Amino acid sequence: MRKNKWVMMLASLTLMFSLAACGGGGNNSPEATNAGNTQTEGNSAAGQEATEELKPEAGAKLVVWEAQEQVAYMEQVGKEFEAKYGVPVKVETVAGGDQGGRLATDGPSKTAADVLTLPHDQIGLAVKAGLLLPNDVFEEETKKNSVETSVIASSYDGVLYGYPKSVETYAMFYNKDIFPEPPTTWDEVVKFGSTYTDPAQKKYAIMWEFVGYYSYPFIGSYGGYMFGDNNTNGQDIGLNKGDVVKGMEFLRSLKPILPMNAGDITYDVKTQLFQEGKLALNIDGPWSVAAFKDKVNFGVAPLPKFPNGNDAITFSGVKSYYVNSYTSYPEAARLFANFASSKENQLLNYKMTGAIPANIEAGEDPLIKDDPITSGFFKQFSNSVPMSSVPGVDLAWEGLKATFISLWDDPSLDIKTTLDTMVKSIEDGIKSR
Repeated sequence: MRKNKWVMMLASLTLMFSLAACGGGGNNSPEATNAGNTQTEGNSAAGQEATEELKPEAGAKLVVWEAQEQVAYMEQVGKEFEAKYGVPVKVETVAGGDQGGRLATDGPSKTAADVLTLPHDQIGLAVKAGLLLPNDVFEEETKKNSVETSVIASSYDGVLYGYPKSVETYAMFYNKDIFPEPPTTWDEVVKFGSTYTDPAQKKYAIMWEFVGYYSYPFIGSYGGYMFGDNNTNGQDIGLNKGDVVKGMEFLRSLKPILPMNAGDITYDVKTQLFQEGKLALNIDGPWSVAAFKDKVNFGVAPLPKFPNGNDAITFSGVKSYYVNSYTSYPEAARLFANFASSKENQLLNYKMTGAIPANIEAGEDPLIKDDPITSGFFKQFSNSVPMSSVPGVDLAWEGLKATFISLWDDPSLDIKTTLDTMVKSIEDGIKSR
């Protein structure tokens, strides 16, 4: 999934989720009502016997939403599911960042997919709008088989909703023909860029997209944070705390080795440059591995250390399957979400798309452990913080993107004032909800 797409979508999700909730979505759906009961009582009738085999409803047929890069994989999983359970699965292509918004508008009208994928920072809004069914029947199985962080990230208010499929963070792709060994500090990158970067030839030392997700290391590595209490306290915003001003000053100092306006640095632009061998270092995630295989002699390594001596702190995320509370086939949908998130299918997903499994046993498979590309992401994952799922995170994403772009493109802006204004806007937005 291309992270900039869903980051941009988050700004509109709150309004759409609110409209869905106010429109009686949760009240009109019997499954949504059951979801509320599950959250209160800790169990539903369907989940009381987790070991009892679930059977799909007679005549069940499912629609699953998947991002373009996952469609071929999901179509194969769907065929295997139909062969096993007799339930046909139709896969529709919906960008990862669009699925949450589409669920908010299409769920109540019964036109949304039965099963979809969400990044974990979107589930808070979806749960509050009554759009997701808890993972009740397979709860214990999921908790046992998945890495703990993925279970926590797929839960809200202590209730598990997701069926974890993959974990991810971004790292540094490096062209081995240019860098036989990856740079480990920003000082090395700056020194290299001072002679390599040549806009006339479209040659650049390093590139990343100027959204909050990818630019966060300039905050997190300088003592700042999005929300307090490990990104769970929406009342404590730390995007202007610590030495974040110094982080932004360092960011601005990189303009000579990346002389482009922020808005011109897109996923497609940097992907093409890296494929052509004109971009030496590309900050991106495992979802882009397939775009470079057989095209670039590359490796993956953790991001460079910052001048203050700190490791680069990135955001990490968990993608999980979720069951639409308005589905006409809740049993079949639960079965499919659990089936698609099995160890075998997570390894298949890894083979086909490079998605890093959330399943514990899959992560221990030699296919994963012995892969130098995947190991680079794992190393960076150890210096990452999970993204927040609190309502209001959309405001933070929107504010961060605007702030990074403004500070990069307009050197006359005062950094502290800009940061303080952003935080105040986020705080006011959260209070007004």
